[in-house]
Amino acid sequence: MSDDQGAQTPPTNQTSSPSPVERMLNNMGADLAPMVGRHVLARLGEGGQPPEFGVRLINVGNESYLKVLEEEYFEDLLKFGSSFKLVQGYFGGGKTHFLYCVRELAWEHDFATAVVELSPTECPYDDSLKVYRAVARRVGRQPIKPFDAVLGLPALLRELIDERLMSARAAGHSEVDARLDVERWLQTTVSRAPCESSSYRQAVVGFAMAHLERDWRLGSRLEAWLLGEAVPLGEVRSVGVYETMERSNGFTMLRCLTQMMVAVGMAGTALLFDEVDRTLSVSARRSQVIGDNLRQVIDLCGRHQLPHTLFMYAVPPEFMRNVVPDYPALYQRLKSPVPLSTRSPQAVLIDLEKLDLAPEELLTRLGERLIDLFEVARRAKLDRAVQSHNAREIARACVDAYFEVNHRRLFAKTWVDFLFHQKADGEVALGPGAAVDIVLTGYDALINSPAVDDFADF
Repeated sequence: MSDDQGAQTPPTNQTSSPSPVERMLNNMGADLAPMVGRHVLARLGEGGQPPEFGVRLINVGNESYLKVLEEEYFEDLLKFGSSFKLVQGYFGGGKTHFLYCVRELAWEHDFATAVVELSPTECPYDDSLKVYRAVARRVGRQPIKPFDAVLGLPALLRELIDERLMSARAAGHSEVDARLDVERWLQTTVSRAPCESSSYRQAVVGFAMAHLERDWRLGSRLEAWLLGEAVPLGEVRSVGVYETMERSNGFTMLRCLTQMMVAVGMAGTALLFDEVDRTLSVSARRSQVIGDNLRQVIDLCGRHQLPHTLFMYAVPPEFMRNVVPDYPALYQRLKSPVPLSTRSPQAVLIDLEKLDLAPEELLTRLGERLIDLFEVARRAKLDRAVQSHNAREIARACVDAYFEVNHRRLFAKTWVDFLFHQKADGEVALGPGAAVDIVLTGYDALINSPAVDDFADF
């Protein structure tokens, strides 16, 4: 480090009210809060990646977008309609981070939610069956216990049936009567719900009945069918399933999934797709299919075929510049003079290059939140004035030395590493030269680290 590392320590600030991070962690309880904090620090420190759980503890800069989504959509429009939003941001610019924030927001409003990473090999958006399978395996409600995995559609259906049973028992019904109540609900309500595919509806009802009756053999077959696996029709025809899932009807089945989520009692569905093809080097045919599929989804969001559904698609800016203009029908639907905001809540585009805070201020606020998180996670007490000063110095160095938006990932990893050093070696206030040295060292480590996932942006 440079000689100005030992710059004069700023006076200590006195704070009386808990920070947003402290309030959220306090709500988790004394045992859980340190675990959550360590999880977040590990994700950021290892590769500068957003944590899958607890992302809103460190979220800054996009609050206005989340506020519009909550007040205009989850609390209003999505109660009777649906919506499509295109999220735009460079790699490292916060798309994955933002989708995780939206997922937590959707969970709070009791939406079945899935975050799906699209890639040309494992889950291309032009292969509707693979898209359906990915959604079916990832959709779910907020786990009861932090860090529990979201287990997909069959687990969600079992959970909803078990809750119905418990509610009936709590109302004073015997075990037999409780099962009869749930069976009656399935036969008179769920089995008559609007659904484009009668086979899909019957598969959901049949799976729920098999769970009620503890028919594990039939339940396992219907579970495989609902997950999009190849199941001989002879094994599921007895419950009214006459279709096989294939590429030609994958998006129809995806629409059916959203329709049946409402039928079984969920408030709606949030489908959050993250385009992780960095180069967007797709063939003209594949690009045409992707464009047609997106145009169709946008049109369906204006009808009742995607009930109470938020469909969000996250792409780099090259998508709007290089792909969309080739398809006028899609371009007309996506092109907007302004991004989503409180003044234009109807806008389709959420532009993560236009945030609530300037880059230096955003990183400084993130650094301050990580100070709070570090103290809880490591059961340490840091000098807040010293570390707030250091956060701003490193934030300024990141922005000045690294002009791409990936400075967010660089800052997150560098700052977490720095806090550990401060705890181990003693706290000092940084000068500008020392901050630049630390950032350059962190940059070299970041670009050479095999742990960094190029596609998981902060």
